[in-house]
Amino acid sequence: MSSESNEYMEQVMANQQQVAVDLRAKKARMRLPAPMMQAQEARRAAEDTGRFQAVRVGAAESTAGGSAVEVKITGWWRWKTVIVPPNAHVVHTRRGHDRPLHIGLGVSFAFNPAKDSFLVVPGTMQTILINAHCICRELQGLLVQGYVQWIVADFATAYKKLDFSDVEDPMRVVNVQLREQAEAAIKDKVATMGIDEVLSDKQPIIEELTARLRSVAEGEGESDKGLGLRIVTVQIKEAVVSSRRVWENLQKPFRAERARVARLAELEADTVISARERVAERERETAQLSADADIAKLRAAHEAETFDREQAEAARRLEREQEGARVAAVHRHETALQAAELEKVRLARDAEVALVRATEQAGAQQRAAEAAIALEEQRRAAANRQAEAELRLLEARQRIANEATPANLQARLIEALPEVAEKLPKPAELRAISIGGGGGTDTGALAQLVAQVLAVVDGFRGGSGGGTRGERG
Repeated sequence: MSSESNEYMEQVMANQQQVAVDLRAKKARMRLPAPMMQAQEARRAAEDTGRFQAVRVGAAESTAGGSAVEVKITGWWRWKTVIVPPNAHVVHTRRGHDRPLHIGLGVSFAFNPAKDSFLVVPGTMQTILINAHCICRELQGLLVQGYVQWIVADFATAYKKLDFSDVEDPMRVVNVQLREQAEAAIKDKVATMGIDEVLSDKQPIIEELTARLRSVAEGEGESDKGLGLRIVTVQIKEAVVSSRRVWENLQKPFRAERARVARLAELEADTVISARERVAERERETAQLSADADIAKLRAAHEAETFDREQAEAARRLEREQEGARVAAVHRHETALQAAELEKVRLARDAEVALVRATEQAGAQQRAAEAAIALEEQRRAAANRQAEAELRLLEARQRIANEATPANLQARLIEALPEVAEKLPKPAELRAISIGGGGGTDTGALAQLVAQVLAVVDGFRGGSGGGTRGERG
């Protein structure tokens, strides 16, 4: 049966083990005479050159990455002097003395390696970086990052209560202790706060952490419970949600709101841009129309000017042409007048000649006219005589016609029947109608037909005779 591993528990256990390791001060591997012997050897080596060599107090060997205070130890054998930098705290004790011989900031002193001991601690401000893995009120993991800056305010108290024995970094153990206290304070405060409160307002965490660290480091009131330290500043840099899903869910409302605001701003910007574009387009179109109107007006004015110039030129040419035509007409008129005068002179001359000739021909024409009149009178007399003869002949014929008998008329009609029949229209069809009885009566039918034709002829003749008689009457 397999059990699920607790990553958070494993992380807490690993951090505890690391803290336990960090709290162990790194002691010097050699006893005190060993560095003193190295100092004496260095002193002897430098006597010939007149220089003093700087050594790192409490270290078995020099380390480039350490942060211990570098002091100078000068002198020979038991008559040595320790020169301390001005920014370092030092305490000097001697065997048989219950109080330190020298204590303070940047104090140098005479040192007897046989019965003296001293401790040098940096006096500069220390910075502790804090990464506290916390659980908030909603049982969600948070990583709170911050830093604490502190300095040694009362070294006489601090060297008694704090461990500065690390040969490489005297402040390391103190920093670890203060960091653990700061993380504990942050975890206690975050456990009572919601995740939104931790992310939005870090001031309560800063106030709680500052109060706790100052209570531990500086003590309360005038009591001597402090560590001789002073908290300079406490800051929380940021708080990070451990769960990516929770962090994304926390960001969703803000992102959605920002997206909404951005979208609305984009729509508003698009609306404004569209409106400005429409206004710009309208202005551009208006300007274009105005420019086109101006161009059209200029073109019309130019065309009108050209037309006026052409019309003026045409009028000028027409006037010139008319003037030329008028001059030509006047010239032609004068020429015609001259020609007319000449023609009048010629006609007058011709008239005179013609008059002479007419006078000469008038007698001949008069004689011819008289002869023609006489000839015409003769023709008319002959015509009258001929007309009289025709009238007498016609009267004789009429008389004969009036004296004609019916039998004579019938005989003439019979003679004229063939000619009448030829002039009559040809019938389209022939129908024979037999009137009366007996086959031997064809002569009687013909006689009846002739009688009918004669009646028609008499009717025509009666009309003609009446007309003739009318003419005669």
